[in-house]
Amino acid sequence: MSRAALIEQLLRLLARLPLPLLHAGGALAGTLAALIPNNARHTARVNIELCFPDRSIAHKRALVRCSLRESAKALLELGPLWHRPPQRLLQLIRDVEGSEILDAAIASGRGVLIVAPHLGAWELLQVWVARRTSLHALYRPPRQPELEELINRARGRSGAHFWPARPAGVRALYRALRAGAAIGILPDQQPPGEGVFAPFFGVPAKTMTLLGKLAARSRAPIVIGWAERLAHGRGYRLHWRTVDEAVRDSDPLRAATAMNRAIEAAVRQQPCQYQWSYRRFSRRPEGEPNPYKLYCRQGGWVTPA
Repeated sequence: MSRAALIEQLLRLLARLPLPLLHAGGALAGTLAALIPNNARHTARVNIELCFPDRSIAHKRALVRCSLRESAKALLELGPLWHRPPQRLLQLIRDVEGSEILDAAIASGRGVLIVAPHLGAWELLQVWVARRTSLHALYRPPRQPELEELINRARGRSGAHFWPARPAGVRALYRALRAGAAIGILPDQQPPGEGVFAPFFGVPAKTMTLLGKLAARSRAPIVIGWAERLAHGRGYRLHWRTVDEAVRDSDPLRAATAMNRAIEAAVRQQPCQYQWSYRRFSRRPEGEPNPYKLYCRQGGWVTPA
């Protein structure tokens, strides 16, 4: 059996389990990950040290623990999110805060630009949006090519359209936006090519410029959304906010700074549910060291070597 087939069978098995059980298992796995030295824990510690330098060590350690628990929940919930029928997934949404913001944006007829950071259950967010309007988004092909079909098939069940992050995919987004569709942007990963170093929690982070370009070339409303994971597997609450018009600035750095500011405000609402185990700051401005290599464990925490 291929690796992709094995993963799919595992996800199908997880899809049969109730959400409270999956989230309880994730909480246990994340608690163990916080106790045992591993790459995810180290990355989360460095990120949290960089982004919350004024917090106490106890507070930062607690944030690492809860973030690893939420990350493990996110991994286990992929089973139902990728294999349960979309209509059943929508039943897991208990509340939607700010739905009128997205509805008004859709009703404008000018398309919609959706900022969707890696916060909470972002896979569920696209299912809900795709049931309300035509949704298009880019994806970065996985490092294991055999997983690409599995991922695209799972995400495509919602009716959303996903394009590889290549020039042809970007052109597809422009066409969709001109046709009045919604464009989903996952904006908080480091672009491999073009980008600017914009502050994120006060730390320069290589940031994509695509959203700013799409915004500058259109009159499409810009919103930010995330799916909060409720406690004890009770389901999810969606949140929608407007985004500062500075994201349309013709200067790429100012536009990226405004976008990062909107993401930061959302993360502060549910800091535990952000993907702190992603190496957001590994690409540095000229002459700056990689903090994940620079910081090492000292006295139960991390400090520069």
